[in-house]
Amino acid sequence: MGISTSSVSEDQESSQEQGSGVGYSEEHQVVSCCAAKLHFEVKRDYKNPQFLGPEGNVDVELTDENANRYSIRFPAAGWYLWSATGLGFVVRAAATVRIAFGSWSQHLALDLQHHEQWLVAGPLFDITVEPEEAVYEIHLPHFISLQAGEVDISWFLVAHFKDEGMVLEHPARVEPFYAVLENPSFSLMGILLRIASGTRFSISIASNVLMYYHSHPKDIRFHLYLVPSDALIRKAIDDEEDRFCGVRLQTSPPMEPLNFGAYYIVSNSAHLEIIPTELKLSYRSPGEIQPFSKFYAGQMKEPIQVEITDKRHGTLVWKTVVKPVDIQLGAAAAPPVSSGAAFVKENLRQLQVRMGDLKGVLDDLQDSEVLTENEKELVEQAKTQQSKNRALLSMVEKKGDPALEELYRSISKRDPYLVLHLRQQTL
Repeated sequence: MGISTSSVSEDQESSQEQGSGVGYSEEHQVVSCCAAKLHFEVKRDYKNPQFLGPEGNVDVELTDENANRYSIRFPAAGWYLWSATGLGFVVRAAATVRIAFGSWSQHLALDLQHHEQWLVAGPLFDITVEPEEAVYEIHLPHFISLQAGEVDISWFLVAHFKDEGMVLEHPARVEPFYAVLENPSFSLMGILLRIASGTRFSISIASNVLMYYHSHPKDIRFHLYLVPSDALIRKAIDDEEDRFCGVRLQTSPPMEPLNFGAYYIVSNSAHLEIIPTELKLSYRSPGEIQPFSKFYAGQMKEPIQVEITDKRHGTLVWKTVVKPVDIQLGAAAAPPVSSGAAFVKENLRQLQVRMGDLKGVLDDLQDSEVLTENEKELVEQAKTQQSKNRALLSMVEKKGDPALEELYRSISKRDPYLVLHLRQQTL
């Protein structure tokens, strides 16, 4: 597989110039307007998926289940987000989009895939659009954490797989959950991270802990997966577990971004045998077998606490408690749609860590009379982003559910991808 890098240096300057132009601000107005309508429930059903659009949800047609091929007609200009995958489009006019899910292992040469300087950073999509010029931006999801500031934005590249080989292109900009191409051409495409050869440090990524149980009258079996926060990997695991009647439990994501390539230890309070006890956080394409830890809990009459710790540092990174009632009711019904206040309460820790610039949120809360001018200034005076987040969340939580609803509404408008990301984790 050949690699063309000519577009990287040539496109970088022009894309940066475009990113600061009129189109950028117009796009953000479209996103904010549409995001205000972000639905409380993110569907897990890939057979009848929907895009969130400027006038509500837009149905997606599954045209080939075996090949995971979909077709959608965007009826008008605006911003469209596929909540099941994190893939987004900003279109100037009506367009027909066809999407299929790809596998990096089938297209990225093995010598490059396992080379230390390359890191797969998100799903691979095969996309065609008619007419192509109708698309102003495409938002390609990634799972690289930008919180610690240890990742250079210039490392992000969009890989296009074409007849002549792999062609690399710099995105116009990189946001916490997606990278943006402006006026894109379409192909089999996804996000790669290219790190300078010889660089030796860990990359933090957003990750998922997926936990399933398999019912049996005498012995309940659990499977636990630790994987990058990639919607296509989650779908592949869901599909595989469904084949064997596995039921996914609702769990939160790890408390902090985890280190790609690091090893983590799985344990439980009941001292049940876990095989294996050690999991490596790595990327495997959706079509490959995903490693998991397995343990049996008998008839499970008592709650079990399950924990994951960092092998190197011994720090706790994730825990959950599974109760017998969770097993009894796990498959009985879909969880009810939660309120905005409930969402904030359930994700206080994640919001404290992940919320970014609060200027717009503070303005919204002052306009809605949730915060006074003095309270707004107290939040702004905090020294670090996390301390600002902590002060705001504590202040609003004390004011009750109506204030939390206003906070949720503002976050949904200002950072819809964060809300989408957190809702996907607890499906």
